[in-house]
Amino acid sequence: MNNTSICSLLRIEYPIIQGGMAWAANACLAAAVSNGGGLGLIGAGSMNADLLRKEIRKARDLTNRPFGVNIMLMNPEVEALADVVREERVAVVTTGAGSPGKYIGAWKEAGIRVIPVVASVAYAKRMENTGVDAIIAEGTEAGGHIGDLTTMVLVPQVVDAVNIPVIAAGGIADGRGIAAAVMLGASGIQVGTRFLVCDECTIHDNYKNMVIKARDIDTLVTGRSGGHPVRTLKNKFARHLIEMEKQGASFEEMELIMVGSLRRAVQDGSLEDGSFMAGQAAGLVCRRQPAAEIIREMFLDAQKLLGDRLMPVAGFGQTPGGEA
Repeated sequence: MNNTSICSLLRIEYPIIQGGMAWAANACLAAAVSNGGGLGLIGAGSMNADLLRKEIRKARDLTNRPFGVNIMLMNPEVEALADVVREERVAVVTTGAGSPGKYIGAWKEAGIRVIPVVASVAYAKRMENTGVDAIIAEGTEAGGHIGDLTTMVLVPQVVDAVNIPVIAAGGIADGRGIAAAVMLGASGIQVGTRFLVCDECTIHDNYKNMVIKARDIDTLVTGRSGGHPVRTLKNKFARHLIEMEKQGASFEEMELIMVGSLRRAVQDGSLEDGSFMAGQAAGLVCRRQPAAEIIREMFLDAQKLLGDRLMPVAGFGQTPGGEA
C-alpha cells in the first residue's frame, strides 16, 4: 500500500477514510476519526446548508486535524451545500450519486481535495479526467447505496485504469480487509459499518446492537428493480420492501414509504419501520470501541499480516496538523 501518497495528500496518519453515512456521520464522529489519525467525514446527505455549516464549525471545535464532508450530488440542496464547503474551506470533499465536475474548479480554488465514490472502471476514468485527486472504489458489499461489482474485482481494475490514488471500500472492517486492499493495489481504505458502533457515533443503541448482532447473511438489498439498490440490515421494514418489489411495486411507490426511514433508524431506533443501512462486514463487528482504538487495532493487525508491505504504523504519512 502506497500509504505516503494518500496520507500526504490528506495530511493524515493512517490511510483510512470514514464513510460519509447520512444521519450517522456528524461532527462528533468525524472529529473522533480525525483525532484517531484517519480522515473523518461529515455526511451532508440529510443536511441543509445551515446545518452543514454548524456541523463543520462544531467539528473544528472538536479537532484541529483535517476532516471532510461527503455530498450526495442528487441532493436537491447540492448547490448550497457545495457553496458551504467552499466557503468553510474544508480539507476534503467526497461525492456520490453524480458527477462533481461543475464544482471541482471552485473547490480546488479553495484548496479542497475532491474524491468521488465510483462503482465502475468507466466512471473512475471519467472522474480522473475531471481532475479529482483520488478515487474511492466501492464494492457492492458496502452499506447504503451500492453498485453491482464486488470490491475484490472492482478495486484492481480501477487501480489498473487510473493514475491517481485508489481507496478501497466495501466489506472492510479489520486488518485482514486492509491486507486484502493492499494486495489489490489500493492506496487506502474507506470504512463505514465498523464506525457505526464506535463510542463517538451518536446513532440509536438499537442500531448499534443490530450491527453487533448481525451475522454474515443478515443484510439484504432493496431497490434493485428500480435501479437504486440499497443494502440494509434485515428487519420487518426491509422485508416489506422486498415483498413490494416482488409484487411489482414501482420505484415511486417504494420511495414514498422509504422517506424518513433512515432517520427513524438513526434517531429513533425504530425496529418496525427504520432502514438500518450497513454493509456485509457487519458480521465482523462484535463490540463497541472508541474510534481511535478501532483505527489502531485495524492497522496493527494489518501490520502483522503484511510486514514490510505496510509501512510501520507509527510512520504513516506526514505528521498531521492544521485545521480542515
